[in-house]
Amino acid sequence: MDRPSIRERASRRRRLPALLDGAGRRVVRSALERLSHGGVRLVDERGRTAFEPRAAAAATVRVVDPSFYAAVAFGGGVGVAESYMAGAWTTDDLPALIETITVNLAAMEALEGPLARLFAPVSFAAYRLDRNTRAGSRRNIVAHYDLGNDFFGLFLDPTMTYSCGIFENGADTLEAAQLEKIDRACRKLRLRKSDHLLEIGTGWGALAIHAATRYGCRVTTTTISEEQSRFAAERIRRAGLTGRVTALQTDYRDVRGEFDKIVSIEMLEAVGAENLGGYFAACSRLLKADGAALIQSIVIRDQRFRAASRRQDFLKKYIFPGSCLPSVAAILDAVSRRTDLRLWHMEDIGPHYATTLRLWRDAFLSRIDDVRAMGFDERFIRMWEYYLAYCEGAFRARHVGDVQALLTKPMCRIPPVGSEGPAT
Repeated sequence: MDRPSIRERASRRRRLPALLDGAGRRVVRSALERLSHGGVRLVDERGRTAFEPRAAAAATVRVVDPSFYAAVAFGGGVGVAESYMAGAWTTDDLPALIETITVNLAAMEALEGPLARLFAPVSFAAYRLDRNTRAGSRRNIVAHYDLGNDFFGLFLDPTMTYSCGIFENGADTLEAAQLEKIDRACRKLRLRKSDHLLEIGTGWGALAIHAATRYGCRVTTTTISEEQSRFAAERIRRAGLTGRVTALQTDYRDVRGEFDKIVSIEMLEAVGAENLGGYFAACSRLLKADGAALIQSIVIRDQRFRAASRRQDFLKKYIFPGSCLPSVAAILDAVSRRTDLRLWHMEDIGPHYATTLRLWRDAFLSRIDDVRAMGFDERFIRMWEYYLAYCEGAFRARHVGDVQALLTKPMCRIPPVGSEGPAT
C-alpha cells in the first residue's frame, strides 16, 4: 500500500484542529441554548456576536483564542476554567457568569459532553491520588495554605480569617464580620472560663486567641500546615497567651485528651468523603460526656453530593486537592453511624459567603502588582481570580451553603441557641 504523501499528511493534521474547533463550538452553543434562567452573550474571536440569548444577558463571554472551544469540548467545566487561566476568554462579570451557569444545572452538565466524558475516568483517577491519608492530608494542605502567609495577607482582613464572615449585629466591614462569626461560634458553644476548647484547624490563630481572650478558657488548637502553625504560635506569643493557648501541629486523628468543647471552622471540606465518619468519631472520642462541638462547613446540596464526590472539578484539581464538599445529609449520616452525638442546632450562613468572597476578590485584584512581586505568574493570578469568582457565583446561586452545626453529647444540657444574645 502506498504511503500517504507529505501533502496528505499535512492535510490530515489541519483537519483535526478544525474538527475539534467545530465540536467545541457546538458544545458551547448547545449549553448556552439550554439556559432557562438568565442568559449569556458569546462574542467570538473575530469580535462577532456568535450567540445572543433570548433573556437579558447576565454576562458577555469574549473569546480571545479559539482554543477555548476545544478546551470546553474535552475538559467540560474544568476546561472552561483552564481556558480562562490561559487567557483564551474574558468576561465583563465573572461571578454573574458562574451564577447563571450554576442556576442552570442542565446547561452546566451540557458542557460535560461526550468528548469530555471520554476523559472523565482519567481525571477522576488523578483526583483519587489525592486521598486524605495522614501523608496525603499534609501534602494537600501544603498545596494550598503554604503558598505563604504574606500572600494570604494581601486579601484577608487583619484577623487573617479565611472563612465566611457574618454581616449582622452591626458588622459592616470584613473584619467585623469575621469577628461576629468567630464570636457567634463561641456563643453557641456557651464557652466558659472553666472550659478546655479544642480547635481542629488553627488557621492563622484568630479564633483561638479570641476564645482565650474574651472567654478566658483554655484552648488547644491544631493544624497540619507548617506555615499557619508558625504564624499562629507567634501571634499567640505576642498576645501573651502561651500559658492559656497550646498550638499543635498534629493531624486531628492523632490528637489525644478530653475536652469540654470542640470548634472546627471550614476544615471538614478537606477531610474527604471517605473520612467523614472517622472525623466525627474522633470528635466524639475527644469530647467529655457532656461536651459539645460546633462544626462549620461549606456544604453542597444533598441531591448533588454523591455525583460531586465521584468527580474531578476545578477546585479539586487546582485549589483544594483532596477536598470534597459534604452535604447536610452526609454529615448527619456520618454522625449517626459513627458517634453518640446529636444535632442540637444548625444555621446556614451561606448568603454571607458571597459578600465575603466579593470583598476578598476586590482586595486580591487591587493587589495584583504585589502578587506579581511575590513571583506568581499571570496564569496563577487568573486562576485565583477565577477561584474567588467561581465560589462567589456558586453561593449567589445557592448551589452551596455554609452551615454551623452544633452537636452535643448525651449528657450535654446546653441551652437553646438564640438565648445567649449577640456579642456586647
